[in-house]
Amino acid sequence: MLAIVVAAGCSTGTGAPVFDRTRESKPAAGKPAPAVRAAPRPGDTRPEFHVVGKGDTLYSIALDNGHDYRELAQWNGITDPGVIRIGQQLRLRPPEGTAAAPLRTAPGVESRPLGEAPAAAGGSVKTQPRAVRAPYSDRAYNQLANAKPDAAAKPDPRVAASEDGIQWTWPVSGKVVSAFNGTTVKGIGIAGKLGQPVLASAPGRIIFSGTATGTLGRLGKLIVIKHNETFVSVYAYNRELLVKEGQNVARGQRIAEMGTADADQVKLHFEIRRFGNPVDPIKLLPPV
Repeated sequence: MLAIVVAAGCSTGTGAPVFDRTRESKPAAGKPAPAVRAAPRPGDTRPEFHVVGKGDTLYSIALDNGHDYRELAQWNGITDPGVIRIGQQLRLRPPEGTAAAPLRTAPGVESRPLGEAPAAAGGSVKTQPRAVRAPYSDRAYNQLANAKPDAAAKPDPRVAASEDGIQWTWPVSGKVVSAFNGTTVKGIGIAGKLGQPVLASAPGRIIFSGTATGTLGRLGKLIVIKHNETFVSVYAYNRELLVKEGQNVARGQRIAEMGTADADQVKLHFEIRRFGNPVDPIKLLPPV
C-alpha cells in the first residue's frame, strides 16, 4: 500500500504558480483556439484553487472537493500523490484548454461478481484498476469473484431518486446510531454485525480504497465512490475492503465488510457529498 504523506511542519519549497489570466496569449493566426473548459454546474461553489495546510493530504483535499485524487495530481503535475507541501497552491479544476472526462458507469441495480463487467457505457469505461494502492483481502476478493449474486444481502430493495437522477439505496441494514449534523458528524452511523456486507449505495467508480491518513485517519479502512460530477459517497470503519481503485460497481454490489468503530461498536460510517460538501444521507435514502 502506498502511504499518503501528510503535510506538516514548515514548508521549504515554493507553491505552484498563480496563473495571471489577464496575460494569456491569443492563438496564432490560422490555428484553432483551445477548447474552453466547461463552466461550473449550477450550485457548484467550489474554489478554483486550494492552498495546502497542515494535516492536508491530496486525498483529503480531493474528497472535500468531490474529486478523484488522481485527477488533482494530473491537473497539478504531481508525479507522487503522496507528497504535497504546506503553502503549495493546487488547482481544483482542469487547466484551461482541458475538461474533465465525464464519468460513465452502469446504472445496474443488482449485485454481481466483482470480475463481471458493467453494462455497456459507450465502450470507454475501464473495469480494471491501473494500480492497487490499498490493503484488501485476496481471500475475500477471490471468494466474491466466484460467488453468485446474493439478492438476500440487499438491505432494502426500495430506492430513492436524487436531484441528479441517482437512485440511492441503504448500504447496510441496521439502526441509525449517530445522526448527521454537517460539522462534527458529516454522515450517519449505522449499527450492524461484524463482517456484515457493505453495499454500494449507487453505481459509480471506486476512487479510494484503503486506510486514510491525516485528518481522516480516524475513519479507518475507507472506500469512496464517485457517482457522477456532483456526488460521491463514503463508507468507513470497514473490516475488509473487497474492491480496488478504478473499479466500477453497481448499486447493491458488495464492496466491504463492516468493522469496529472506536474499538467498542460495530457500525458503518456513511456519507453522501454534493460537490464535496456533506449532505444528510437520510434525505436521499429511501424510507425504512
